[in-house]
Amino acid sequence: MKNLTQESKCYSAAMKMLMRREHSKLELFQKLQVNGFGVDIINDSISKLVKQNYQSDERFAEDFILMRFNQGKGPVRIVSELKMKGINTFDLSAFDWFVLAKEIRQKKFGNQISLDYKETAKQKRFLQSRGFNLDQINQAF
Repeated sequence: MKNLTQESKCYSAAMKMLMRREHSKLELFQKLQVNGFGVDIINDSISKLVKQNYQSDERFAEDFILMRFNQGKGPVRIVSELKMKGINTFDLSAFDWFVLAKEIRQKKFGNQISLDYKETAKQKRFLQSRGFNLDQINQAF
């Protein structure tokens, strides 16, 4: 009986997390583990949530990519963050990263392109820190 109670508590905790926002399986697992649930109980709860379509790594990835794109983050950074969240399969092709890099540069530094090497280097470092690759950065100028 104790095990059944733990399972229902674990399932409920996971559902509450998913009601707030999408989570990857790895995120759910880590948060539930911190809450003191056992590995088997966590895996059973997550499996049940996946079967019921309450948890979907694909849906999580889509939401996450869109959110980060709207925040002006580049594909290099987004890929890195997704992998840290346990997501290895995703599609970034729906977004124009070259246009975004240019928009982010213009928003931060204005429309005028500086001829000063130090200023250009500063702007390129900024775009790199946002997660854009070299081609995207160079096209932004």
